[in-house]
Amino acid sequence: MSGMRRAWLSWAALWALLLPRVNAQEGILHASGNGIPPLTKDYCVRYNPSWVSLPNTLDNIASSSLENLTSKVFCSNSEVPSTLVIKDKAVVVMRGNCSFVDKARTAQSHGAKMLLIASKTGLSSPSGNKTDVQNVTIPVALVRYNDIMDMQQTLGARINVTLYSPSLPEFDYSMVVIFLIAVLTVALGGYWSGISELEDLKAVASPEDRETRRKKEENVTFTPLTVIIFVVICCAMLLLLYFFYKWLVYVIISVFCLASAMSLYNCLSALIRRISFGQCRISCCNKNIEVRLIFLAGFCIATAVVWAVFRNEDRWAWILQDILGVAFCLNFIKTLKMPNFKSCVILLGLLLLYDVFFVFITPFITKNGESIMIEVAAGPFGNSEKNDGNLVEGPAERSAPHEKLPVVIRVPRLEYSALALCGMPFSLLGFGDIIVPGLLVAYCRRFDIQTRSSSVYYVSCTIAYAVGMVLTFVVLALMKMGQPALLYLVPCTLLTSSLVAWRRKEMKKFWQGSSYQMMEHLDYTANEESTTTASEQSGEQ
Repeated sequence: MSGMRRAWLSWAALWALLLPRVNAQEGILHASGNGIPPLTKDYCVRYNPSWVSLPNTLDNIASSSLENLTSKVFCSNSEVPSTLVIKDKAVVVMRGNCSFVDKARTAQSHGAKMLLIASKTGLSSPSGNKTDVQNVTIPVALVRYNDIMDMQQTLGARINVTLYSPSLPEFDYSMVVIFLIAVLTVALGGYWSGISELEDLKAVASPEDRETRRKKEENVTFTPLTVIIFVVICCAMLLLLYFFYKWLVYVIISVFCLASAMSLYNCLSALIRRISFGQCRISCCNKNIEVRLIFLAGFCIATAVVWAVFRNEDRWAWILQDILGVAFCLNFIKTLKMPNFKSCVILLGLLLLYDVFFVFITPFITKNGESIMIEVAAGPFGNSEKNDGNLVEGPAERSAPHEKLPVVIRVPRLEYSALALCGMPFSLLGFGDIIVPGLLVAYCRRFDIQTRSSSVYYVSCTIAYAVGMVLTFVVLALMKMGQPALLYLVPCTLLTSSLVAWRRKEMKKFWQGSSYQMMEHLDYTANEESTTTASEQSGEQ
């Protein structure tokens, strides 16, 4: 792996801190035909709960006959023909030409029971002055124009509709899946880094193994100065994405495809090489290449290409993105080495400040009052999506024309709700909340090996990471708003690691790192042994 590719990999992973959580006022339009048995279908709508509240269930709710008036906009009473009777009916009209309040007043003055506004440009919550809507008593909601057409084709000309908004579940079990993915990835990444460290130490003691190891070495070490420079670059890239999103998003997608394919190959090849059979080789360019590794490379490239082509297919593309994302995080945690605890503290501390600043401070700076990270997460057309914090539930709006950044683990919500109907939203976890604490876990694992401390640092830090994730979910459930996970992960992991080092009276060694001293000692021992052997051979001669 070249230095340029490693730089791209480092930037793409560490930039991806947790994205914001999406809030909206979604409801369900329950439509039924007049067949026997009647066909029914649910559609997504958006409404303003400050105007009128919707029932939570369909129990004991009378439906209304739907009157399709999408050829009109209902901006004034003159648009309603005197022969048209819409009393006690649900009326659907087109969006545009006047405010939602004007349309609602017109429909209400003619006795309509419900007003649906068909939109061809996406859904947003109806808005208006609170004083103006005081006399509006009928439900008003936005619905997609394409859904109205689908409704007529599926259910027929005579349709009855009802509006309701089921309560969100107290806890979504997709969080359990995200928790397991995050903790297992951090644990496996740290363990893999420890295996690499053990191989490095063995190679130092043997001149032949040392030369072989240097040829295969792909690790990158972050010094404190490198960490600071790297965080500055991350800030610059986030600002560039804020101003040039519609171009740079494709650069991010391309980098993710390349880096994730390489990462998936590195992860799987490490497993395949441990299998003793099937080691057929072919000669190419003066090199012997295993045939199974060629097929593996083709499989990894094909996986990345398939995801890139079908990345906006919400029903199954998230599975490929998660597989590639986990491989990406594993390879990064194994490849990037923190030389000491001091570098870990600087990295985690600066990225925590980065996270908090761009989520909570930048709204006081930007003209529209939105945070820069929220704008980047939602994309250039995501202004109608309100975001808070960093743990995300993102609606995959079918009419949204913009690309989303792929630097997240995505798991669809497992509970049925209006959110699920309005585009299968996902619970999202940014790569940064796996990779950044994972680098500390990896350092703890390597320190265990260097000091032969029976994995006490590694196990303690991994458990602390799991506790931090649980704490994030608990606060999320209690406060009903998104939380920056690093706000809990960083203190849990850093404090736990420090406490273990202090309790074992190894804080100085843990802070400064022992790898360089150990390497120098082993190099010195190896040189002494070779010098002694050469002297003995010359003496015998």
